[in-house]
Amino acid sequence: MRFTFGDVVLDTDRFLLERGGEPVHVQPQVFDVLSYLVRNRDRVVPKTELLDAVWGDRFVSESTLTSRIKAARRVVGDDGDLQRVIKTAHGRGYRWVADVGSEHAGSEPVVTPRPDSRRLEQTIRFCQASDGVRIAYATVGEGPPLVRAAHWITHLDYEWESPVWRHWMEGFSRGRTFIRYDERGCGLSDHDPEDISFESFVRDLETVVDELGLERFPLMGLSQGGPVAVEYAVRHPERVSRLILIGAFVTGRLVRASTPEELREAEMQAELIRMGWGRDDPSFRLYFSSTFMPDAPPQLWSDFAALMRRTTSAENALRLNNVSVTMDVREAATRVQVPTLILHGRNEVRIPFSQGREFAARIRGSRLVPLDTRNHLLQADEPAWEHLLSEVDAFLADDESTNRPAEVHPLSEH
Repeated sequence: MRFTFGDVVLDTDRFLLERGGEPVHVQPQVFDVLSYLVRNRDRVVPKTELLDAVWGDRFVSESTLTSRIKAARRVVGDDGDLQRVIKTAHGRGYRWVADVGSEHAGSEPVVTPRPDSRRLEQTIRFCQASDGVRIAYATVGEGPPLVRAAHWITHLDYEWESPVWRHWMEGFSRGRTFIRYDERGCGLSDHDPEDISFESFVRDLETVVDELGLERFPLMGLSQGGPVAVEYAVRHPERVSRLILIGAFVTGRLVRASTPEELREAEMQAELIRMGWGRDDPSFRLYFSSTFMPDAPPQLWSDFAALMRRTTSAENALRLNNVSVTMDVREAATRVQVPTLILHGRNEVRIPFSQGREFAARIRGSRLVPLDTRNHLLQADEPAWEHLLSEVDAFLADDESTNRPAEVHPLSEH
């Protein structure tokens, strides 16, 4: 169904929203809210009905619905004061009030949820590292496991609804169990560990896969998770069936700085974290967002900036960054013995393509796939994202491992 109102086109068959002839990035649940309201525009839709239609059996608060309504108004050029498109019926629910044209007038009002927007569920549990630090991990999907090594700044809960990350969970859990965890010092893992170091990051990965009882599995390293995944694969070659490196680096920013300008840039980044991370003014975090996703809409920069602040404190962000910029797996990469797929943005801004090329030169038999993107964190609507998924799916389809997801027996659960 194709609905038009003002300069906005809402295409529920293609899951596309255009404004002024240009596509607009819309969070999946926001799209579903818009779709349901416009299809049921002949009446007030109660809040409980809208919650059931979009979230199904998942429990969410009314504040979540309120935030999605606010976002829905924003993407169609409306707001809570004008209410020219979505009107609040106080104490009852919401009603679509804008004049709408459609290709199939008079059709039966039905909801068309975005694929997997309601069926996809994650389970969060906790395990304990050897030094007593609690590590939060999550599983989603069904089938053979795929483990993602933790990387800088994650939050298992908040990123679940984030338009920056949601499609990563959807894409990598298709036909498999996708496993990820929060790095110590951020997200749902303990925020006050005494030890934040490269060695502790590798131990935490060991802890999570041991907790899950995984004997042999494919391992993914995204960004900072790349060096951790490489080190784990070198230490435990019998357990890693395949290694996938996405936008990863061989050497951290300080290690690879070869000019005074690059050294000053690395030092400036640390100073910006120290001075700007916890401020109410988001300008610093927006700068960081723009380096991770230079070609994303500004709204995604804001979403990622908000997620970063929620994820950890300024002190921990700085400690984590200080470890990241000094990582160096040049020697370890030469000892990787497992089939390896390397994917890297050809024009990436955050981590240069030369780092992907360096991995390919050092890991014997590996394959490098350049992606046509400048984004470090690929977005769902760019062709490079589908290219990445197809390469990963094909690579894992060749995996001769017969692993199945292990039953989870958490040491502690909260």
